[in-house]
Amino acid sequence: MEADKQKVQTEKVQVTDRDLSEQIKAVTKESHVRAENTELMLAFQRGNINLQQYKLLLCSLYKIYEALEEELDRNASHDSVAPIYFPQELGRLEALKKDLEHFHGQDWRKKMIVPAATLRYAQRLREIGSEHPEYLVAHAYTRYLGDLSGGQVLGRIVQKSLGLKNGEGLAFFSFPTVNSPNLFKQLYRSRMNSIELTETQREGVLEEAVRAFEFNIQVFDELQNLVSISEKNELRQRHKAHTLKTPDVRVSQSSELSSSLTSTSQLLRMLLGVCLALAVGMGMYAF
Repeated sequence: MEADKQKVQTEKVQVTDRDLSEQIKAVTKESHVRAENTELMLAFQRGNINLQQYKLLLCSLYKIYEALEEELDRNASHDSVAPIYFPQELGRLEALKKDLEHFHGQDWRKKMIVPAATLRYAQRLREIGSEHPEYLVAHAYTRYLGDLSGGQVLGRIVQKSLGLKNGEGLAFFSFPTVNSPNLFKQLYRSRMNSIELTETQREGVLEEAVRAFEFNIQVFDELQNLVSISEKNELRQRHKAHTLKTPDVRVSQSSELSSSLTSTSQLLRMLLGVCLALAVGMGMYAF
């Protein structure tokens, strides 16, 4: 912690409304509020999550961070990337590999399920890494600083809800080389605010920050649709099987259908809450 304090003091952190970090916070405020104040997000924070849903979340996070960190590595010497390049402190890819191997075994890559929206998000990261490396700043800021703030809350929810012990399956939420998340975030903002950008580049970075939120919302929407279709099909099959088995017991049939609907609704809410967790890392900033 003392080392973090010294770094912050040395760099004389001063934040103004012209600083890039504050501008990003301002332009993404609406998306932030949308992510935090939905009924589903509140339900997730109450701990409505199961293991299968968490594993699905890890798969999407892996593909996102794979693209982000490979592009940051490739552009590490770029003038806009170098100041915020902290692979040892912030890198999440190895932690995600560890978590996926814990749940799926050594052949975890063969068992990954990744929505098309997640792949589009990853593709965008690779595009800007090649064409506009300065835009990576927006994605790195929203993801990493979210992981250091709201992501910590998410980690505790997952641990309690799934009964995970000794940190197993929770490596993604651990930052062993960051002694003080709050002080590190101050340092990160200071470094980011020192990046020299033209007005056109700055405008592009701000637009990309908003786009980062939208990509996560798209992932949520696609998973919502997939789960809704799957659950409706399952409900139809149950209803059909029950009708064939007991065609004359209308009361029982109605009761089972109601129960199925309730179960489906609960499962859908839980899974959608996890999908929204993709936005939590960005949505629950304490920036």
